[in-house]
Amino acid sequence: MKIINTAIASFGMSGQVFHGPCLKVHPGFKICSILERHQSLSRERYAESTLVRSYEAILQDETIELIIVNTPDKFHYDMCKSALEAGKHVLLEKPFTQFSWQAKELMALAEKNNKLLTVYHNRRLDGDFLTVGKILSEGTLGRLVEFESHYDRYRNFIQDSWKEAEDDRNGVLFNLGSHMIDQALVLFGKPASVTAHLRTLRTGGKVFDYYDIRLQYNGFAALLKCSYLVREPGPRYVIHGTGGSFLKWGIDPQEEALKKGLWPKAPDWGLDAESLWGSLFTEENGQEVTKKIETIPGNYLAFYDNLYDAITKGADLMVKAEDALLTMEVLELCLKSNEEKRTIPLPSS
Repeated sequence: MKIINTAIASFGMSGQVFHGPCLKVHPGFKICSILERHQSLSRERYAESTLVRSYEAILQDETIELIIVNTPDKFHYDMCKSALEAGKHVLLEKPFTQFSWQAKELMALAEKNNKLLTVYHNRRLDGDFLTVGKILSEGTLGRLVEFESHYDRYRNFIQDSWKEAEDDRNGVLFNLGSHMIDQALVLFGKPASVTAHLRTLRTGGKVFDYYDIRLQYNGFAALLKCSYLVREPGPRYVIHGTGGSFLKWGIDPQEEALKKGLWPKAPDWGLDAESLWGSLFTEENGQEVTKKIETIPGNYLAFYDNLYDAITKGADLMVKAEDALLTMEVLELCLKSNEEKRTIPLPSS
């Protein structure tokens, strides 16, 4: 089996919680280098890898084939560009870049250098999202009339983080919003228009910590909502159609399991608690019927399975750069819609 020598360009939350564990348990990847400029946190779980103090050390290592660029958003463009120019495949943390023009340049460079470029939209592999996709594909709800998705948190304080630094492209829109927009695009494709309301709710906040986004499609709308001041969350998904409704509470358990130090191949990985299974409300033979729908297990490791197959076998990427670019363009339209206080149409082509 071919082993892909891999470097992780940052060991913050995403390196510790998402990329490190999945790469370590995957037989096709070897974590050769981890960049930590000042600390040595990676030594506890990844002592077999090399700790490096500069990004240049990774770029100059001819044995490295894949670089995980999981740094703060403002560094994505420059670091990805350097990696592609050095002849490396690149997995970028979401969002793709801060600006869509940067994403387009990186795509052109990847094509020129014949290297793979993908973005870590791992929420496509959340169990609740996989279950929603199955429900919609089966047509049980009839003609869709409204899709509503929430990603709410209760964080009534301001963190000491670059994500709280004053910039329209920090905050929840480009963070959680990039995941939710990507999910909607996977399910429904490109919308006809975007309407967004963005706010800063927390006292002393400098970034958007609330959004209400409406993606308009032919005959229905996808509503995407997030707030940092929701102590008691409602349903994660609310979907209505001419044939019934589907409601789902709770969030995929994989992130919390990873934060607790579990490895992605642990027993019962990605299984949702039965108490959080979704409810399907329909009719059968003229009678109202309510069914509990077992959540499909989430599986972030499948992202790396696909990436491995794409590098070694030429398989199609699960998250194509074109997909991530469209997400970037919708994010920018959300900023424009909020600023101009109007609905923004998307070009048809």
